[in-house]
Amino acid sequence: MPTNRLMCLLMALLLLAGCGQSYKEKREETRKKQVQLLREDSAALKIAVMPTMDCLPLFVASERGLFGTADVRLKLFTAHMDCDTAIVGGSVQGMVSDLVRCERLIEKGTPLTYVTATNAYWQLYTNRTARIKTLKQLDDKMVAMTRYSVTDMLADRVRDSAKIDFERLFKIQVNDVTIRLKMLLNSEIDAALLTEPQATQARLARHVQLLDSRRLKQTMGVVAFREKDLSAKKRQQQLEAFKKGYNMACDSLTTLGIAHYRDIVVKYCRLKDSQVDSLPRDLKFRHIEQPSQADIEYARKWLKQ
Repeated sequence: MPTNRLMCLLMALLLLAGCGQSYKEKREETRKKQVQLLREDSAALKIAVMPTMDCLPLFVASERGLFGTADVRLKLFTAHMDCDTAIVGGSVQGMVSDLVRCERLIEKGTPLTYVTATNAYWQLYTNRTARIKTLKQLDDKMVAMTRYSVTDMLADRVRDSAKIDFERLFKIQVNDVTIRLKMLLNSEIDAALLTEPQATQARLARHVQLLDSRRLKQTMGVVAFREKDLSAKKRQQQLEAFKKGYNMACDSLTTLGIAHYRDIVVKYCRLKDSQVDSLPRDLKFRHIEQPSQADIEYARKWLKQ
């Protein structure tokens, strides 16, 4: 073999060997980074949240660094069922939910600690094309909700108050809150139970509101954590940082208003910028406050029924 060809072959082999070593090094570096990220994620206090306004104090605290040096991470879902799965499986330590869902999880063997009630409320909107103006007209109609949740409970209250036969109000399970709204907007459902900001989007589309849970004088929204995850000292420290950041976010929202944080609302709640100004002006965010025992007992009673 000519010398120059031999030299070229040797250089090519050396180059390939060098590339192979570089690839192995990069793969090992990637593996180490993944292991480090998993360790950091495991050590973080993770909370399941939804694209809803009851989560806004958490969004503000996270975006503005109000949790301080504590590693508090938000995991965004669009269905409470997925939040339930995450907290039962231990991939998150806390979640924003409602008392009915939480009491059912406790009943099923996942002990939870309530850290605070939230300002969540739910409204029943009927499709404007259906021309439903009273609760009685929901007879033989479909209502979108989520099973074993406050929306399921409210659908029962609607049926009972309107004296509709049990089998004549069709509760349709639509877990994803964004899909539930779209079904109402696209006239694929007769009615839907919605919280904010989906309720505001329904109102802006001129659908008809027939029920507001605030009139029932119950506070069903809640932030809950797994009991077993709060025993370690580090978790307790993270929880205290969470409470402090949550309260600071509530104070800021009260002082500056929701519109001041429109970028956060648009990012997490999937609103158009123009819709932020249409959110209810009486939406208040309170400091850490335990849910009332009466509301807890009401949720338990409904589940037993």
